[in-house]
Amino acid sequence: MTNSWIYLLLPLMTLCGALGSVFFKRFSMIKSLVSLMIGGMFYGVGALLNIYLLGKLDYTIVMPANALTFIWALLLAKWIFKETIGMYKIAGVAFIISGLLLLIL
Repeated sequence: MTNSWIYLLLPLMTLCGALGSVFFKRFSMIKSLVSLMIGGMFYGVGALLNIYLLGKLDYTIVMPANALTFIWALLLAKWIFKETIGMYKIAGVAFIISGLLLLIL
């Protein structure tokens, strides 16, 4: 039986990937080497968490959970880059969340 706390690492794994993307986008905008390094660090931590979780949980849980990255990306795009989030994007996130709940329940 897998400890239930391990499932809490899934959102952390995907958040690291999304934060990595934020810093890579920042690097593409201002060419800051620090942003590139921080982005790489977040991506690396996310990848290491992914590998760890693949060893602890079913593949059919870990890999679809990567879809959480889209949710983080939407929230971060709105918060950091002030992007417009329309109804279609919100509906897409709702479908992602519904699908993930079906997988883990």
